[in-house]
Amino acid sequence: MESIRSLVADKPVVVFSKSSCCMSHSIQTLISGFGAKMTVYELDQLSNGQEIEKALVQMGCKPSVPAVFIGQQLIGGANQVMTLQVKNQLAALLRRAGAIWV
Repeated sequence: MESIRSLVADKPVVVFSKSSCCMSHSIQTLISGFGAKMTVYELDQLSNGQEIEKALVQMGCKPSVPAVFIGQQLIGGANQVMTLQVKNQLAALLRRAGAIWV
């Protein structure tokens, strides 16, 4: 979990993803649609990706991807992010994290 904390430190939005995951791609598209500065880690392309994925599961991410952190806080997966969007709360969260300015 310490490795995850270091990966999300000082970054407004971090998405842990797999390059073959369509839900990960959808969430990235949603967030980038706001013009948000986002860091994406493709776990299937990282040498320690399996280790990170295990840590995400231990943190409560099920399924493990996408796992979205906004303002260094774990938001959750696709369902949680989409719920924020439907409730019109995602943009405000991105603003507070410094990911968007408008």
